[in-house]
Amino acid sequence: MGTPAPVSDRAAEPVRPATSRSDTAGPTTVGPGAGVLRRLLTGVWLWPAVLALALGLYGAGAPQLWEDELNSWDMATRSTGRLLDTIGHVDAVLGAYYLLLHGWTGLFGDSDLALRMPSVLAAAGAAVCTALTGERLFGRRAGRVAGLLFALVPVVSRYAQEARPYALVVLAVALATLLLLRALDRPDRRRRWGAYALAVTAVGLLHLVALTALAGHAVAVATRAGPRGRAVAVRFGLAVLAGGTATAPLLVLGRSQAGRQISWIPRPDLWSLTAFWPELFGSALVAGALMALAVAAWGRRPEREEERDPDAPARSDASGRSLLVAVAVSALAPPLVVWAVSHGEVSYFHFRYLLFTLPAWAVLAGAGLRHVRPRAVVGVLLAVLALLTLPEQRALREPYAHFWHGVDFQGAAATIATYHRPGDAVVYDRGDDTWRLLDAGVRHYLPRELRPRDVFLARSAADRADLWPAECPDPERCLRAEPRIWLVVPAGKADPLDALPAAQARALRARYRATGTERLTGVTVALLVRRAAS
Repeated sequence: MGTPAPVSDRAAEPVRPATSRSDTAGPTTVGPGAGVLRRLLTGVWLWPAVLALALGLYGAGAPQLWEDELNSWDMATRSTGRLLDTIGHVDAVLGAYYLLLHGWTGLFGDSDLALRMPSVLAAAGAAVCTALTGERLFGRRAGRVAGLLFALVPVVSRYAQEARPYALVVLAVALATLLLLRALDRPDRRRRWGAYALAVTAVGLLHLVALTALAGHAVAVATRAGPRGRAVAVRFGLAVLAGGTATAPLLVLGRSQAGRQISWIPRPDLWSLTAFWPELFGSALVAGALMALAVAAWGRRPEREEERDPDAPARSDASGRSLLVAVAVSALAPPLVVWAVSHGEVSYFHFRYLLFTLPAWAVLAGAGLRHVRPRAVVGVLLAVLALLTLPEQRALREPYAHFWHGVDFQGAAATIATYHRPGDAVVYDRGDDTWRLLDAGVRHYLPRELRPRDVFLARSAADRADLWPAECPDPERCLRAEPRIWLVVPAGKADPLDALPAAQARALRARYRATGTERLTGVTVALLVRRAAS
């Protein structure tokens, strides 16, 4: 037996784990919150949320409230009891939104910006859900791009700055989709299905048409159910049933009111279906770009190992295509279903009612860009898209951007406030064009302490539990001894009194004469002074 080889002192030392600089820098001062903060700052949702919030806030108070937003303001500022009475007669389908806005204005006031802030926040929340959905389905890169694309769509900014429920509907549908995917990941978790059921309820309460999004959800369940398909389908069905049951009374009431509320929507034809897509995105350019990217998501070649996104979920090509089918159904089925249904007694086919499909389009587009190399190319494409949509973004913030026909309510109110004297009264033209809401528009922009008597008002809209007031049947009897009356009528008449109903015009001409006229965009303000007794 030979002599064993000598062992060096270095070899006899115990093996120590490798250390980093931070291991030798003394006790760590980083708390457990640091990891949470890092995850927040690196989350795929952060930049989409920041972009959507910034675009929503920028210039949000610049456009004047248009007629639909004025309805929101009028309803939200009524007492809770009167609001509930009103939605029993009209606008029941928007009742949940009105109640939410009622509580919001009680806390934050009723300025234009305050009225629009729920929509601004909802758009940012929808961008978050879009990014997280894209990440869950197609990887981090696809999720981040999907969220950014969603935020850049001009119509998202437009309805982020609208005091109506459409941005909240988009958020509710996007959140319901995300919660469904979480439930499918762990189908044995009842809480996840309960959360999804609550989201479905919110979708129905905010807008019944948005329940057509469940078509895409059903396809997602069919494609991702796995070996426990029947049990998962039952849980999905129960969640949908719970949400549907909660909204059933609203469906019945809304159906009875539909003829009065949306009779202005024409029955769609094939051309309506063609023209729908640019309206949906707020830009023909953006519509074409996102649809092209969505198509590209279907045409990708098999990936080489070095091209595979390490953060993307590991799935077979068949599974990936099944997911694309589910998202495509979410994007396409609601417009097609609503278009088909709208050939009955009532038409529901209007792009505003289908904005909730935009997150699905953004997810498809994100999937189409997830394999583009180098990654800087994606950033360049997003920057180019942002630059090309600047004209649309700028136009969205013009003073009358929200109107079909611009009306300078703010200017009319400023004229009255500037030259008002104690004891002044006001006459608004309501006539047959009740949709103009001249009275609500001017009242909204007048100072709170300035509320001149509405001469020909018999019962307010709130008193009638309606959207529109009732006027005096006999104008002569409604006149009092006011020395001056402000006349607010639509623009276009040389003599402003000619814009009034004949009986009102006769009663005013007999006692008053016009002494000054201010002609503004869409509205004329005139000052009537009482004639001297003869």
